[in-house]
Amino acid sequence: MQILELLSMSDFLSKKYQALGTVIELSLLRAEGLASVEKLDQAYEKIVHYEDLFTVHREHSELMEVNKAAGVKAVSLSKEVYTLTQKAIRVSQEHFGFNASIGPLAKLWHIGFADARVPSDLEIQEALCLTNPDGISFDEQEKAIFLPEKGMSLDLGGIAKGYIADKIAEFWREQGFCTGMINLGGNLRFLGKPLNRQWRVGVRNPLEKDKSLVLQVLTSSSSSVTSGIDQRYLEREGKTYHHILNPETGYPHANNLASVTVFSDTSLDGEIEAKRLFFAENPEEVFLKNRSVIRGAVLISKDRKIKILGMKPKDVRVMDKGFVLKN
Repeated sequence: MQILELLSMSDFLSKKYQALGTVIELSLLRAEGLASVEKLDQAYEKIVHYEDLFTVHREHSELMEVNKAAGVKAVSLSKEVYTLTQKAIRVSQEHFGFNASIGPLAKLWHIGFADARVPSDLEIQEALCLTNPDGISFDEQEKAIFLPEKGMSLDLGGIAKGYIADKIAEFWREQGFCTGMINLGGNLRFLGKPLNRQWRVGVRNPLEKDKSLVLQVLTSSSSSVTSGIDQRYLEREGKTYHHILNPETGYPHANNLASVTVFSDTSLDGEIEAKRLFFAENPEEVFLKNRSVIRGAVLISKDRKIKILGMKPKDVRVMDKGFVLKN
């Protein structure tokens, strides 16, 4: 996904960073007079702080302490980590595809990392026995979480970026900023609007590696989140395996969708709803049921068809003639 704001980039003070396994870009409107590299760096430091809390790709983090104690004891957490983890597990218990307890499967495939591989069917079946979120328990008073089976592990990779983006927008608002952009690689969070107009967002081609744009969308939403098969993948023996694992089968989810982009008021909601639509047998029906949260959506299929939900035709411009708008 790419931001194509209605102002030129020279109107923003921007800086790029590396965190959360992706390139991050933070931007603040210069005209407000408060923008400075120091303020961008402060926001980045907060991102790093949250990554330290939620990561499962390092030996130590609050979340890793929960995973290490699986089948042994409950672990008390800080308020922020407990709140997000509980939210992720509650959503997982809806069984629509998102699963915060998918850790054993994610680690098995490890798509996006140097040691990624295609596991055996036996390994996948064994991992599936450890991915049921229904038995995970909470202690509200102690802010503690207990994983009932040894070997279970939580992975908030499918929800943490949205939470962090919302927290940075909140931080900037508290600092007095009115207009800014947070780009966490496939996850965009906007603060305010450029000159009180709409943001223009480019949705990239999920079927090609050149990151060309398929279409542009004008939106007044505060967040744009994309889940797609091109974000992380593994190529082995002529086959491509994307990173969106189905917690029911243990394999990358098989359907005709290549990417789903959700426009919403918060990035946390966008993360959840993008996955809900990606896994849905009937995305349009799911969209209508969750209309209060999903302000709009773009569905791009592997056969190069585009479905637009909840947005006016005048706000969508197809840029790649190889794709067709579907009614």
